[in-house]
Amino acid sequence: MLPEQRLLNQNTSNSANNSSALDANQLASLQQSVADYSSLQLAWASGYLAARSEQGQYAQLAPAPAAAVVAKTLTILYASQTGNAKGVAGQLEKSAKAAGINVVLKNIADYKAKAIKNETHLIIVASTNGEGEPPDDAIEFHEFLLGKKAPKLPNLSYSVLALGDSSYEFFCKTGQDFDERLQALGAKQVSPRVDCDVDYDSDSESWTLSIVETLKDELTQADAPLATVSNIGGLPTAGAASQYSKQNPLSAEFSLSQKITGRDSAKDVRHIEIDLGESGLTYQVGDALGVWFENDEQLVSKLLIELNFSGDEKINLKVSGEVKEFSLKEALISQLEITQTAPSFVEFWAQASKDSTLVTVASDKNSAREFAGEHQIIDVVSLAKAEIDAQSFVDALRKITPRLYSIASAQAEVEEEVHLTVGIVSYEANGDTRTGGASGFLAERLEEGQKVRVFVEHNDNFRLPQSDDTPVIMIGPGTGVAPFRAFMQEREARDAGGDNWMFFGDQTFTQDFLYQTEWQNYLKSGLLTRMDVAFSRDQAEKIYVQDRLKEQAAEVFSWLERGAHLYICGDANRMAKDVHQTLVDIIQEHGKLTAEQAEDYLKSLRSNKRYQKDVY
Repeated sequence: MLPEQRLLNQNTSNSANNSSALDANQLASLQQSVADYSSLQLAWASGYLAARSEQGQYAQLAPAPAAAVVAKTLTILYASQTGNAKGVAGQLEKSAKAAGINVVLKNIADYKAKAIKNETHLIIVASTNGEGEPPDDAIEFHEFLLGKKAPKLPNLSYSVLALGDSSYEFFCKTGQDFDERLQALGAKQVSPRVDCDVDYDSDSESWTLSIVETLKDELTQADAPLATVSNIGGLPTAGAASQYSKQNPLSAEFSLSQKITGRDSAKDVRHIEIDLGESGLTYQVGDALGVWFENDEQLVSKLLIELNFSGDEKINLKVSGEVKEFSLKEALISQLEITQTAPSFVEFWAQASKDSTLVTVASDKNSAREFAGEHQIIDVVSLAKAEIDAQSFVDALRKITPRLYSIASAQAEVEEEVHLTVGIVSYEANGDTRTGGASGFLAERLEEGQKVRVFVEHNDNFRLPQSDDTPVIMIGPGTGVAPFRAFMQEREARDAGGDNWMFFGDQTFTQDFLYQTEWQNYLKSGLLTRMDVAFSRDQAEKIYVQDRLKEQAAEVFSWLERGAHLYICGDANRMAKDVHQTLVDIIQEHGKLTAEQAEDYLKSLRSNKRYQKDVY
């Protein structure tokens, strides 16, 4: 018998004792696991299993039907930074199994890239991180697939669902990279790539239904039993399974909003506390809290006046898979995004109004993206009038999506509470004050004791080291300090012995030193080994956290060389890029490396979960 056949047999020779036979999904998983084994490795594994079987630790294996060995499998890979792609992939797995398809679902980090040459049907659900970067878990697979060692794939059928945010320049780039490269390697699309914006639910649902419908006849065995699928509802987002999710949030009690910047600060930053009560909702340090919000009724009223609508107009929206009727005012308050503008709306309003200025802006993607980032919906419609019906207007808007905030507490310290550090978005436009949708909701429209809908967004890509003795370097200016407050609470609760180094920056020492007393207490107790601060406006020459890193370059490199984990949280557009370049410079100088080698050094840290970012 060939070693491949021995290894993949699934039936026992004793028909009365078949409890140890592999079911279809177990067989599919085993096939994928051994896909890149050599003949020698397969023979060794076969002998190993046979030996274990003789010892009574496995049921005796017998030849399986040849059809089972060559049964086609749908492999689903997800590349997820915060959990959205994982959730979509999980729903696809559920639908495919219900249709009788053999499925293997894997985090792309756990997938052996070379095994792709043996796949027949592959689906990738990929989010894009930062400025067009793959999620941390997808770095190695991305490099392999786009590199010279990637094999030709003439026998592969595939599709890609890309998740992104159109307000960023490199919208859905990771998914686009995968799609274009697979085509270049000879693979065939089962279905065209779909690029999803932040309100991805409807598009991903349609894509899932289409994929399953397309593949079920080809991948479903005529005599294969349909898999039993439990109704999982919203996928769990915390470390343990939870009944609460983005689709099914917890209605929690809003208990505190306290301003933690000074009276003369240019910023309004709030320390927010939310009581989870007896919900059982848990989180880990490094996770984010999703907050659902409603728009300001006064802003909605002003928008309706600008549009010459009464607000009573009836419109239809798809909510949770069902088309529902709303009044226009109700939809603008509870369902539709009006405080963030997508470039697609700028293009839509330019076409509707025929305004020359808007048409010029909309004709260039970068200009449209920049313009959208600086204007709310009311600002766009105020610039140019357009005759349009209510349904067409709401069809051009994105759905409200929850805002994610880095959790600023550890449950080991605060138990049934969750803390946030929220910078209030506020600026003047057209003679009015504009505020952020969620930040304004938390700071101005919610009162203590009222309910707020929340869920935990699990993030395995921003975790403390497994060993409490490992040193950590934390870089978090402004509200980027939030997760590091949680880190310190957790390390204190665990009596961790590892060194901790914090880099914090903001505008002024007297007005903007967030959680100053807590940091000073950690320094006094010795839990915080050292802290370097940079207050940009306290001297003529502006100083930022990257400048403090440069000053301590030799010591920073020394910490990295002795195994420190490095974390960055905060602004993605400037701070994170500047800090990254500073780190490259430090490693190049003190490691006596070239710039390319220094980049590879950081890339290696990132692949090994020693360089983690939570940037926005």
